[in-house]
Amino acid sequence: MQAYKEILVAIDCSPVDDILIEHVSALALQLGATLHLLHVIHSHTLDQERFLRGQSMITLDHYQNQLQEADIDVHVVIRSGEPEKEILSEIEENSYDLLAMAVHGHHLPERILFGSVSRALRKKTSIPLLLIKPER
Repeated sequence: MQAYKEILVAIDCSPVDDILIEHVSALALQLGATLHLLHVIHSHTLDQERFLRGQSMITLDHYQNQLQEADIDVHVVIRSGEPEKEILSEIEENSYDLLAMAVHGHHLPERILFGSVSRALRKKTSIPLLLIKPER
């Protein structure tokens, strides 16, 4: 079995992140793995970038503190750009064993409108992908 020691966790700063963190923290504790919380800021203006960066830091700091209290080694990574491209770049530039992310379970019209980062990453990532589906 693959030993997952460096786990990249794509956080989108939405309510489903709580479920994702619950799953990956249990996995990290069992495996003695390090979690790398990645958030990609997707903005169109400098003001929007600054605002979203500030908001995402609040969320990421919360999760980092929560994980550290559980004795999990955790690092925070923030990138800017298109989520799919930035996640793939982060994987290429570092040595991760697993990518974990939540899926939102959009129906067809929403997938067409919003796209699907997880769907694209399933086809393009070079490492195993753990998709967590939130409970309805």
